[in-house]
Amino acid sequence: MADNARAKKLADLIREVVAEKMQRGIKDPRLGTHVTITDTRVTGDLREATVFYTVYGDDEDRASAAAGLESAKGVLRSAVGAAAGTKFTPTLTFVADALPENAKTIEDLLDKARASDAKVREASSGAAYAGEADPYRKPEDDISAAGGDEASE
Repeated sequence: MADNARAKKLADLIREVVAEKMQRGIKDPRLGTHVTITDTRVTGDLREATVFYTVYGDDEDRASAAAGLESAKGVLRSAVGAAAGTKFTPTLTFVADALPENAKTIEDLLDKARASDAKVREASSGAAYAGEADPYRKPEDDISAAGGDEASE
């Protein structure tokens, strides 16, 4: 359990250091403000770190950001090593996070559901009830259905 805590702490540190270094220390225009570090995971032996990132833009922006991260890998790893103070600095692997694509898919599905709900609402706007407007029995209905004998006695 202690190893998992160390890996989690190191992952958090790597995420912060990489994001900070990308924002302030790397002058590569491919790594502009449209690249966001979303998550970091470190193996149990603390030797390898996977850094997940998103790029807001088109496929060309994603490809250039991936190339920029690959070229800045050494600088970023050095910054992580200086901040972590561990015996071995983990190797960094950058993986594009599918979060924006998943969010877009969910938004599209929600839009379809809203459109379907609107069609159902429109179709039912002039419809009448199949039975009475209030299909539930009330206590006074039970008394009148019994013939009102209780009231006359």
